[in-house]
Amino acid sequence: MINVKINDKQFEYDIHSLVKAFYPGEDVTVSVQALNPEFELIFSGNSFIFKVSGTDCSGEASFSENAERPEKKNILKRLLYSVLSKYTGKELPWGDLTGIRPTKIPMKLLTEGKSDSFILDYMKNTYFISDEKGRLALDIAKREKSILDKVHYKDGYSIYIGIPFCPTTCLYCSFTSNPIALWKNTVADYLGCLDKELKYIKESMEGKVLDTIYIGGGTPTTLEAAELEILLSSIDKYFDVSLLSEFTVEAGRADSITIDKLKVLKKHGVTRISVNPQTMNQKTLDVIGRRHTVEDTVRAFNDARGLGFNNINMDIILGLPGEGEAEVTHTINEIVKLKPDSLTVHSLALKRGSRLHERLSQIGMETMINTEATMKIAEEGAAELNLLPYYLYRQKNMAGNFENTGYAREGAYGIYNILIMEEVQTIVACGAGTVTK
Repeated sequence: MINVKINDKQFEYDIHSLVKAFYPGEDVTVSVQALNPEFELIFSGNSFIFKVSGTDCSGEASFSENAERPEKKNILKRLLYSVLSKYTGKELPWGDLTGIRPTKIPMKLLTEGKSDSFILDYMKNTYFISDEKGRLALDIAKREKSILDKVHYKDGYSIYIGIPFCPTTCLYCSFTSNPIALWKNTVADYLGCLDKELKYIKESMEGKVLDTIYIGGGTPTTLEAAELEILLSSIDKYFDVSLLSEFTVEAGRADSITIDKLKVLKKHGVTRISVNPQTMNQKTLDVIGRRHTVEDTVRAFNDARGLGFNNINMDIILGLPGEGEAEVTHTINEIVKLKPDSLTVHSLALKRGSRLHERLSQIGMETMINTEATMKIAEEGAAELNLLPYYLYRQKNMAGNFENTGYAREGAYGIYNILIMEEVQTIVACGAGTVTK
């Protein structure tokens, strides 16, 4: 347990997030009443004072009387980072950034006409980002900008459809995921409700350009082939999918994918699917509750290729329990053999709503191994496949304080992923557990 004592209730979320980044294996509390605190933050007039209790390690930073809240927050975070870095001997790859969309910073500066060197210096000096992560964020922002320039993002919209069912719930999952065996009799009613929502979306967004549709979950292919036919027929009834820039369905788990289901997706104009192994190590699959085999993943991928799907994504997770460099190398080698069109590399984020959080609370965070070396292994695998980084986001409690990065070949970039990360287009969501932006 790490306690941080403050003398005024300000910036608690940012303080908690940054301290947690340095101490990912500890519960962190930030409060005025903290007992026996490891750290103490004092708000004093126009300055912040941050101390490591029982040591002479401390720092102070001041701000002008007319400073706005965002400026104060950045000054405070730089102070916290400097003291914590000195005390722990750690430097975090993303510096003091705790937000989930770091590419928004270089994107904004690019639209203002700033040079690459200006942007890299700004990110390093303002947020203490490493040179490597600064270049990654800038590279992705430039690629995103070129893609967005071709999309009707100002006068258009996208649709997200949530299917809240899965074969089983993975140990690390905190999404809306319900075992299909328990809810089988509800699916018909659920699809009927989705039809009504889709009809409403069509009517309420009349006159706007529909750019992308993304069906996620849960696991959409948990639905039977006939149920997928009903859902996709509803979409066809209200929208012209031939005009879409992208139509994605997360096929997801290999134990939910069949030839008949893939044929339905192909028939209805789905252009992009995901076949997500998360790992190609059977022992780990068993631990995290994915009730399929590595061979199932290979079979599902090859079936999709055989039916003509030429934009297939695969997801992997780094930092899964018990996985280190050898296991990640094996996963990457197996994926390189399959040659997916895009690869999304996730750093495990330990969500409090997941059963994995309960498991690791008992056995210790050290079972989550994610390092710069494992990130590099994944990056090199993507490069071997000629996949370029095109979108990036971060999450709280992420293993190793790293990031999630999407890699894709030219022409196979996930447009919806960019739209939702950069927050430049209305995304209308329907279904359980979804959020319209």
